[in-house]
Amino acid sequence: VFSTDRIIAMSFPSSGKQSFYRNPIKEVARFLDTKHADHYKVYNLCSEKGYDPKYFHYRVERIFIDDHNVPALQDMLKFTASVREWMSQDEKNIVAIHCKGGKGR
Repeated sequence: VFSTDRIIAMSFPSSGKQSFYRNPIKEVARFLDTKHADHYKVYNLCSEKGYDPKYFHYRVERIFIDDHNVPALQDMLKFTASVREWMSQDEKNIVAIHCKGGKGR
């Protein structure tokens, strides 16, 4: 996990067998709800898979970027505009960004 005051980069919030070795989604949700209640938005950059956004109170945005690939310019512009808008709404707002492993995209 990489973190600044307002940006968290993490691996995919997993369920099932994957949650034994990769970020259990319920624990990720608990952490965000405890530390940043009502002030976080999750960005899923993983094109391969998703999850039910209810875990994060439907504050999830998905940008489809294939693993080991450069994102399309329009996807980067959409992503950065969304982050900028969310962060400017409240100084307490943070973003949690992930792909599959937490460092590739």
